[in-house]
Amino acid sequence: MVLDTFVAVFGLVTTAGLFGWTYRDASRVSVSRPVLWAGIVAGAFAVGLGLYLFATVPMTGVILTANTGLVLYGFEREVVNEDDEPAEPGTLPERE
Repeated sequence: MVLDTFVAVFGLVTTAGLFGWTYRDASRVSVSRPVLWAGIVAGAFAVGLGLYLFATVPMTGVILTANTGLVLYGFEREVVNEDDEPAEPGTLPERE
């Protein structure tokens, strides 16, 4: 019982933190609709937390559900930040 309470409180704090971090990061790198992306990340994590606390599902399903929002946001962030220049064959991209 005490462990479940700790996990619930930690999960709610982490959910709020993920929302804030994602919103700030999406605004900083100019990802469109930062509130939507923050909601997707925090919502997926909250659903994963709910599955852990209230359902009897395999742990792999809980982990995959909780990480889905972060993975999708990572893909969107990469697309926004990619360079428009075509790749040069035989060379590595320059690091700034």
